[in-house]
Amino acid sequence: MTDETQNNAETHAADTPVEADYSAETLEAARVLFARPATFMMGAAKIEQLPAADLPEVTFAGRSNVGKSSLINALVGQNHLARASNEPGRTREVNFFVLDEKLRLVDLPGYGWAKASKAEVKKFQNLGRDYLRGRPNLKRAYLLIDARHGLKAVDNEPMDALDVAAVSYQIVLTKADKIKPHELKAVIEKTQAQIRKRPAAHPVVLATSSEKGHGIPELRAEIMTTCAVAP
Repeated sequence: MTDETQNNAETHAADTPVEADYSAETLEAARVLFARPATFMMGAAKIEQLPAADLPEVTFAGRSNVGKSSLINALVGQNHLARASNEPGRTREVNFFVLDEKLRLVDLPGYGWAKASKAEVKKFQNLGRDYLRGRPNLKRAYLLIDARHGLKAVDNEPMDALDVAAVSYQIVLTKADKIKPHELKAVIEKTQAQIRKRPAAHPVVLATSSEKGHGIPELRAEIMTTCAVAP
């Protein structure tokens, strides 16, 4: 293979979307796991209030109107486990949900909104950063991005923080049903290109719709395998 041929092949490989690929057995196991009891455990307003690090955890972060509560509810098949609010930014604690006493789903305060004092915003966003830096049982952070808008400048700060903290994170596109398939494909490819050189970013970008259920089975499988748990 010539150097030119090798370079062309590497360029083509870099431009090829990376997709999640799970067997039917894995998807079914994840469905069974997430059908088990899921309950609200607690909300922590201070780092000292965090529960013991005795179960694997995954956390969900994103802009305040990205649909974190809806996604958590879709994962566990409940409508009201995580409480969505009509006022973006109401989540000002780190909220813990326990699934079948095997793993925890953690909802971080949203970012990118301005309906609070700067001191208040800094307080609960610092809480989220402290959680990310000092949680030894955190297996992955899922950074939720509205598929209609893609990554914005406001998303760079949390990605920078995750990269510095060496916390593995994965981009999950929400509200994917709100755009056309070819538009979604373009957003996925653009997002993968934007995160390609980020050291802590997982290469697979997942597209989901809490309303239609698209991508939810794959995200369940991602969480199950990442946490190394079984139903």
